[in-house]
Amino acid sequence: MQNSESHPFQTAEAKEQFLAAYDARAQQWPIPSETTLINTSYGKTFVRISGLANNPPLILLHGHSENSLNWLPNIEDLSQAYRTYAIDIISDPGCSVYSKIMKNADDFVNWLDEVVTGLNLNAGINLVGLSYGGWLACQYSLKFQQRLNKLVLIAPAGISSFPIKFIVFALFLSLFQFRIKFLFKRLTRWMFVDFLKSGENETAFNEWFEFIYLGMKSHKSQPIVFAKLLTDEQLRSLNLPILFLSGENEIVYSVKKATRRLQSLAPNVETQIVKNAGHDLPIARPKEVNQAILNFLDN
Repeated sequence: MQNSESHPFQTAEAKEQFLAAYDARAQQWPIPSETTLINTSYGKTFVRISGLANNPPLILLHGHSENSLNWLPNIEDLSQAYRTYAIDIISDPGCSVYSKIMKNADDFVNWLDEVVTGLNLNAGINLVGLSYGGWLACQYSLKFQQRLNKLVLIAPAGISSFPIKFIVFALFLSLFQFRIKFLFKRLTRWMFVDFLKSGENETAFNEWFEFIYLGMKSHKSQPIVFAKLLTDEQLRSLNLPILFLSGENEIVYSVKKATRRLQSLAPNVETQIVKNAGHDLPIARPKEVNQAILNFLDN
């Protein structure tokens, strides 16, 4: 399977169609960038790099089933004072090509460290993770904290328990593999409700949804490694400075419970709640999110 020309896509036609859409969307990247493929024992990992080479490193991990183009609303601001590395997580639809199935958190941690090593980043790394990417960022921090400078968690999984509604949502995606498009779109609109409150964003949402759905439909999906709740001991061991960013209308977890748990356990955590946003906060309120990240990193 992994050796076929179409891998990691369902067919050669699906691969061609998705990569054409990916390239077209990448034209919206608002600043100069370069790309590279990092060879790892899990396959080839695509990274889009922006910002001056001598600026401090800032690694960006997107949400589940997305890719590095997730950062289109944020990358220009974040790349002004930082060398940004937007990674296509190897198990998701993008330009990365997996050769192994990711079976657990250790696989993701080892893969990411091989990418970091391949980028010649040894220390002083600022790591940003969104949603599932936030969980991956936490997992990486638990093992390679010495490589990191600061950690930014945007609506991260793994901090507080999922509510029943979201568990049903995740089970639906797992069972039906995104085949029932109109239901998947309704569920996605539920997660992006704050972004959609402005009628001007309807077109942008539809463009984003069609791109993401094409990737899910075209890609040979891996079994989901569910984001397990971090233990109290694990949170206590995170001694680096952490920014927890959440929308006030978050649906993936209880904002109050997540904030209270982090503040009671993580020794160096700063929390900030973004108004008029939920799980969609990087696109619903990009300026506020970008500024919060930069203020934290620059402090």
